[in-house]
This record gives sequence, C-alpha cells and structure tokens, in this order.
Amino acid sequence: MESRPLYEITAKEAAERIRTGTLTSEALVRACLERIEAREDAVRAWAWLDPDLAVRQARERDAAEPVGPLHGVPVGVKDLIDTADMPAEYGSPVYAGYRPDTDAVCVARLRSAGAVILGKTVTTEFALFTPGKTANPHDPGRTPGGSSSGSAAAVADRMIPLALGTQTAGSIVRPAGFCGVFGLKPTFGLVDAAGVRPCSPALDTTGLFARSAEDLALGAAVMAGETGMSFDPDAAGLGERPRIGFVRTHEWERAEPSTRATLEALAVSLGETAEVADLDLPDDFAGLVESQERVMGHEVAASLARERADYAELLSERLRALVDTGAAVSAEQLASARTLTEHCRALLATLFAEHDLLLAPSVLGEAPEGLGATGDPLFCRIWTLLGPPTVAVPGLRGPNGLPLGVQIIAAHRRDGLALAGARWLAGRLDAFAPDSLSS
Repeated sequence: MESRPLYEITAKEAAERIRTGTLTSEALVRACLERIEAREDAVRAWAWLDPDLAVRQARERDAAEPVGPLHGVPVGVKDLIDTADMPAEYGSPVYAGYRPDTDAVCVARLRSAGAVILGKTVTTEFALFTPGKTANPHDPGRTPGGSSSGSAAAVADRMIPLALGTQTAGSIVRPAGFCGVFGLKPTFGLVDAAGVRPCSPALDTTGLFARSAEDLALGAAVMAGETGMSFDPDAAGLGERPRIGFVRTHEWERAEPSTRATLEALAVSLGETAEVADLDLPDDFAGLVESQERVMGHEVAASLARERADYAELLSERLRALVDTGAAVSAEQLASARTLTEHCRALLATLFAEHDLLLAPSVLGEAPEGLGATGDPLFCRIWTLLGPPTVAVPGLRGPNGLPLGVQIIAAHRRDGLALAGARWLAGRLDAFAPDSLSS
C-alpha cells in the first residue's frame, strides 16, 4: 500500500516504478493533476494545462515499452520554451494564443526519453522582471522568485516532480532558493537553446528544478543529449572530505544580516566533514555584476527590438525601460564587459586548482513580501556571466522559517561534481541549526 501520496515521489523513483510495472504513468499523472486542482488557486503556477492531453500522453506511455530514462514521468515546461502541442506565450500578451510548429530541442529530447509534458508553467514577461501570477507556496503573500516562477513553485508544491527553467541573471537559482527546491543551471551551452525564446544569447541557460540532486542529473542528461560528459553525481569523484571554498563575493554586505550569519555558521559547521576555507575572489571580480547587466541589457534590447517598436502598448513599463536602457549601452562598454568576462573566466578556472567546489549565497534573504517583484538576482549574476554549473541547494531557513537559498558552483563542464556537491551539502543541512541569527 502506498505510504505517501504519489505526487510526492521523485522522478527517479517514478521512472523506476513505471519501468518495473509497479506504477502506471496514468496513475502518477492523475495524482499530479489532483494536486494541481487542489492547490492551483493558491499557487497559480500554470500558464496552460490540458488534463485530457496529459492523461492521453500517459496512456500512450503505458501502452508502449519504456523508451528512455524518463518514460511516463510528468514534466512541466516553462512557458518561454516552445511546445508543438501547447501554446508558448512567453509571459506576454504580444504572443497570446501563439502555437509553435515544433518543440524546442530540449522538449523533443524529453519526449524521446518518454517524458509526459504535463503543461506550461508561468514565466515572467519574456523571462525578465515583470512578474506573472504565481505565488510562493510557502507563503502566498511572497514572491516565488523569477523568471522561472511557475516551475519552481510547482515543484516545491509537489504538483510535478521535474520542471524546466531558464536563467539569464538568476532565474533558476533564485526561485529555487525562495521556494526551497533544487535548481540546476548547467554549464553554459550544454543544453541546446533552439526553441527557447532568446533573452540574452550570451547568458541564456536552460536548466531545471527538482526535489533531489539525482532527479536534476536524470533530467539534465536527457536534455543535454550527447555531450561526452556525465551528470551522474555518483560518478563525479567527490571525496570524503571535499575541498570547499566559501565565497562571500564582493556584494556580501548587501545580503541581509541573518543571511550572512547563517551562511558563516554553515561554513564553520561544514568544516567538521570537509576542508572548508574562506576564499576571497580576485579584485577584478568586483566589476562582474555591472558587466553582466551591460551584456544582458544590450542583448535584451536586440532580442526585443521588434516587440518594442511594434507592440510597445502591450509591454510593461518596466520592460520598455529595460529595453531602452540596454539599447543605450555603448560599444565601448560592451567590449569592456566582454573582455573582463573572459579574463575572470580564466581566473575562475585557477580557483578550482585548490577547491573542488565553491559555496556561495544565492539570494539576499528570504523571499520578499508582495507579488509585484521577483527579488534581486544579485548573487547569481556573476556565475551566470562566467558560465560554470551552479546548483541551488534547499534546506536552510531564514528568520521567518522560510527557505533561504545557497548555491554550489563547480568548474566548467563539471556538472556531475556540482550535483554531487549539492547532494552532499543537502545531506548536512537537515542537522544544521545555527545557535542564533542576527535580525
């Protein structure tokens, strides 16, 4: 007899049970749909959902032999990503009712691996800063973060075991931190971006949300295709005492006092089972936040030039201002930002000679109150710009008992090691309880 609701099982467990015949895809999909029906009025995670289509997909999977590692497993897809049988509206009335002709490459790979595409999750407007309708499942009066708002909230609320997101500044790691789930921003370029609405092509990275590091690995391996590398945390070679560099970053003082106190206490605690050392980033890293903003702004302006010119009345004031600011970035400013980025990527590679992983803040504090903004992506910007794999790890709590994000960073193309580190860290957060926190 099932000891817990089906909607709570992980993607890995679901795939195994479906493969061995102890669970049907239809039963799991129906359980997820029932959970959505019970909770969607409060969380509002879904931009588009057709229960009949979801059940038909599940029945097709049940009638066929397993075709891949996600056979029969339901997955949510951020509504920035094209799906041939569902709308893709990109969080904007400009594209109301738009139906792509084909799936994005990452969605096609998920289908080929047997996944059931359950529906489309809410994105902010063009994956930027104007929120959609989604609320934080831990406190509906607070933001879930963005821009992958619906995906993070749906996974956190047990509506779906796996959901896709994208990150251009902090759009996976930040909502994962606010909602208390795992989130993977893979190494830049590992997941084919074809069919994902571009925001800033030099930064855009497709990743995913889950409730375990193993589920992230399972989904990422499918989405990335043949990369010649492993996402498997078991094969990553993480030692018994990992070498971890605790990185406060140059923006440390902008974190809330309680966040700083919690992460510093965590670093001390981890020193009992790991080699943890404070790591000061090179001085040149101080310019990376501004560089990321300039690269992103310039490329957003180019990506949305047609919408800004032809559909200005359908764009939010915030988006119009962002596009106009990005268009004003000079060629000299852009060139300087890109030069600094390449320089700091080389510096980052040298840091991993002494450290297996980096531990860094991912958010300033708990999810802010109100649904009019998605929180500051400050602590994610430099890692998105530099392109290494980063994993948001759940388990910490802030002063109000809400999730508090932290992230693990690994060297370029060491995504499996980042996931191994995330799993290792998560296993130690349950027992971690700092004696006191500053308010």
